[in-house]
Amino acid sequence: MKIAKNTVVTVNYKLSDAQDNLIEDGRQPMVYLHGGYENTLPKIEEELDGKEVGYSSIIQIEPEDAFGDYDAALVKVEPRNRLPEPLEVGMQFEGMPDGDDADEAMIFTVTDIADDKVVLDGNHPLAGMALRFSLNVTEVREASDEEIAHGHVHGAHGHHHGDEDDEGEDGDHVAIHPIH
Repeated sequence: MKIAKNTVVTVNYKLSDAQDNLIEDGRQPMVYLHGGYENTLPKIEEELDGKEVGYSSIIQIEPEDAFGDYDAALVKVEPRNRLPEPLEVGMQFEGMPDGDDADEAMIFTVTDIADDKVVLDGNHPLAGMALRFSLNVTEVREASDEEIAHGHVHGAHGHHHGDEDDEGEDGDHVAIHPIH
């Protein structure tokens, strides 16, 4: 079966930077719904479209086609007392950027902790990086009607539905609450 819109694709992958330094070894395969559902990077879909099980490729994706350029405006300094304890570098919180009226929450990562201040970075950890993907297609199947309706894969390595709490704090700062 060829990879086409509304197929579920299973891909073994390795992710490296442009200098071939390993970022992620892909211990779990990537399983996504093909066809513009934003379940993977568009350049990966473009590379795999029309291919079959057994297809292998190495592609490099520039920042503008991956996670964007690094945006210094997404780095915020917040009072430490606004965040839960214990607090550690690497923890992530969901929040709204300053002055953003949109309802799109972002993930902020704690990158530094000082006495009474915390640095939160809203950039994706791979922002500003060219990425090299080694891809190997291991399975292609038709998506179920439910997967197509929901826009993502269900089951093993797919999405599981649950209740999500999207409420945050109002104010001039990043409205935050912990995730995972």
